[in-house]
Amino acid sequence: MRLLMWWSGRALSSAATLLGVSVLIFAAVRLMPGGFAETVLGPFATAEQKAELAARYGLDQAVFMQYGHWLAAVSGGDFGVSMISRQPVGAELLARLPVTAELTVLAVLASVLAGVPLGVLTAVRARPEGGGTAGRLLSGLGVSVPEFVLGSLVVFVFSRYALGLKVGSWVPFTQDPAANLATMILPAAVLSIFSISVTARTTRDAVMNVLVEPYVTAAVGRGESPWFIVRHHILRNAATPVVTLVGTTIAYLLGGALIVEHVFNLPGVGSYIVQAVGRRDYAVVQAGVLLAAGVFIVMNVLIDLLVGVLDPRLGVMAGRRS
Repeated sequence: MRLLMWWSGRALSSAATLLGVSVLIFAAVRLMPGGFAETVLGPFATAEQKAELAARYGLDQAVFMQYGHWLAAVSGGDFGVSMISRQPVGAELLARLPVTAELTVLAVLASVLAGVPLGVLTAVRARPEGGGTAGRLLSGLGVSVPEFVLGSLVVFVFSRYALGLKVGSWVPFTQDPAANLATMILPAAVLSIFSISVTARTTRDAVMNVLVEPYVTAAVGRGESPWFIVRHHILRNAATPVVTLVGTTIAYLLGGALIVEHVFNLPGVGSYIVQAVGRRDYAVVQAGVLLAAGVFIVMNVLIDLLVGVLDPRLGVMAGRRS
């Protein structure tokens, strides 16, 4: 019964969140300077031409009526038609989603495989008076450098010098897996720099908090090896904040994919949305942001369930103590 109530509450809150996101993005795209008619027809278009184009796409209606029509269509699975390409937005997003999904998965794997060991190593080797300066310095640099700066630098270096990795020549994974990975490694690395730094720092803090627990002291007193203690006593107890962070990081990576895909010329959802913003293609922007919000909500639910498995005291089935 408690699980059913939890699912019901999450479903209602998720629906309310998506509804709020839909209102915000619908209003935001129409508040951007330069409307669709001005962008398509140019600055010298006549008022009659602008009015005709607005009437063709229903932009001459009241904003709340436009929102109502769009929301009703989205509720039925229809994301509308691109004003530029005249293609269904849902089909375009579905065709580009594998590129963004692959980029995000590679970045998440890099964050976990590099950030967690780095954080554990920094915490284990830290001195009581405050060691791990090098690790903190690297984490700080990773957090500070924006993706577009690092991405532009990487594109310049690997375009200027033949270093074995490709830039700007994406190949589908099903067509040539080796060529696909050679193209995706650089953007995934650039996208993951921030999350690796944050994951390493969070892992370090979580491990250092567990190191002072009595059961770790007891394990040391029994003569267990340091890495046995890390594997059997520390990692699981320090995993909860790291897992929560990874789930939150996925939402950040989806946002960062907008810039990285555009810089590396990848045909993913991110570059599609960036192009749509420049062209004031309202249907594409609205659908893309709504899709990202939906992924973020689903990830939050999955992280809550996984945290409950790692630490039953924090799970959805845990009873509340008065």
